[in-house]
Amino acid sequence: MAVMIRIVIFFAASGFCSRSPVVSGLNLLPWFSFDKNIHADPDVYLQTLELIRKNGYPAEAHVVETEDGYLLTVHRIPQDNAPTVLLQHGLLGSSADWVFSGKEKALAYILSDAGYDVWLGNVRGNTYSRSHVNLTISDPQYWNFSWHEMGVYDLPAVIRYIAERKKDNKLFYIGHSMGTTMFYVMASERPEITKGIQVMLSLAPVAFMTHVRSPIRLIAPFAKDIEIVTELLGANEFLPQNTFLRVLAKYVCDKVNWEKELCANIFFIFSGFDQAEFNDTLIPVILGHSPAGTSTRTVVHYAQEIQSGEFRQFDYGSSTNKRVYNNTTPPSYDLTKINVPVAIYYADNDWLASVNDVLRFYTKLPIKAGKYRVPYPKFSHLDFLWAIDAPSMIYTRVLSMLQQYKISVDPVYLQNLGK
Repeated sequence: MAVMIRIVIFFAASGFCSRSPVVSGLNLLPWFSFDKNIHADPDVYLQTLELIRKNGYPAEAHVVETEDGYLLTVHRIPQDNAPTVLLQHGLLGSSADWVFSGKEKALAYILSDAGYDVWLGNVRGNTYSRSHVNLTISDPQYWNFSWHEMGVYDLPAVIRYIAERKKDNKLFYIGHSMGTTMFYVMASERPEITKGIQVMLSLAPVAFMTHVRSPIRLIAPFAKDIEIVTELLGANEFLPQNTFLRVLAKYVCDKVNWEKELCANIFFIFSGFDQAEFNDTLIPVILGHSPAGTSTRTVVHYAQEIQSGEFRQFDYGSSTNKRVYNNTTPPSYDLTKINVPVAIYYADNDWLASVNDVLRFYTKLPIKAGKYRVPYPKFSHLDFLWAIDAPSMIYTRVLSMLQQYKISVDPVYLQNLGK
């Protein structure tokens, strides 16, 4: 909680929350002038399975064990004889990200309605995947991972589990943000796992990060100084779900006027914000589930990417690098090993996946499935998940791309979705 408060106060003082006159003056006490008669959206307290079932869909939970002992919960909207699509959330996210927007808006439901067997991944350390066969979350060793381990261990375990469950290794992968980073790591380091993947769709792809505009740039210069980073971000876990955020969701973000703008600023502070496309009634639900937690090392690894300008493995410092990698610098991921068709979807107002960085990555892909730049200049990083017009701007194209790879999509449904 203390870390979250420090971050909020810091960015408020820096002007990132300047839209609120109260925050710009650092008068934080009004946050806690509680009105116990406020009715919070009940979806704030519903887990992914409950959200899915509330919207009228069947839902399952599966526990998957990774090679290094982490226990991951994978959610599913089942259709046994349908083609499989795996959706993988981004940094600080969870499977709930794909269902917040509700029927006819959320990608998970749109895919299910179009006849897909939808699986929703959860990475180690988030709300739904906080167990290990030997370690507990109070053990610092539990948090000794970044998105490298998610790509090398988490994704392969989930993909193999789905293939064994369905007796079919064919799969279609859609990732958002870190969900794309993990895939690129897996495809580079363990290309044998990707043999059954028909196409990979990258929403707001993150690999190279030279031109990032997010405030995460502020910690990039300190990415190698573990003591400073630990002081700023915490030693083990970074931004888990906690009481502080639930207080915001229930007592502040369910109200109106400047309080809602404040909450939007806090949540979108790292990724950019598009007010016109954001449904602010989702704020309590989003803050009830996000941020879902990750390791500090995951954030540090991204900060290192900004500092180095490369897409490479974790930098432990020259002496440890020599022991781990037999070199003073970490190795870059070999993108030429990605043997899957990759399509990218990107936007101008994305603070984490800049146009220049995305295009640099795309030029290095061996098998290009197409690129799409959203023709709306304010479209932001999280709009790929929650924009009011995401179905017409993005998801129609997602379904069309799947259709190109010989997936049966009802053309009438596809046509209606774009209206």
